[in-house]
Amino acid sequence: MKLLNTYEDRDKAEEAAEKLTGEKRLASERDATVVIYNLFGIPSWGNFHRLGMYNLGELKSLLDSRSLSQAYDQARHAEIISTLKTVSKNYGIEVPEHWL
Repeated sequence: MKLLNTYEDRDKAEEAAEKLTGEKRLASERDATVVIYNLFGIPSWGNFHRLGMYNLGELKSLLDSRSLSQAYDQARHAEIISTLKTVSKNYGIEVPEHWL
């Protein structure tokens, strides 16, 4: 398990934890008067998508447009893919070929 995200609100952190599949753990830490909630889980594209991270929903829309031979924002697609390549290196997961 790795740190997937941090939250300042307990309810949002618990809600996010419920969305994850596989092992997960929510841990809190106090810094002065602020409590931060760290969400640990299995780093997978499915989990990141369920958490609404890394513009994966937008990527899905772009890929759907591309597959229907409709015009799509190639520059935005390249931006998202660039971010996902960094995420893939950080978490040791591969970007699926059909996303590229």
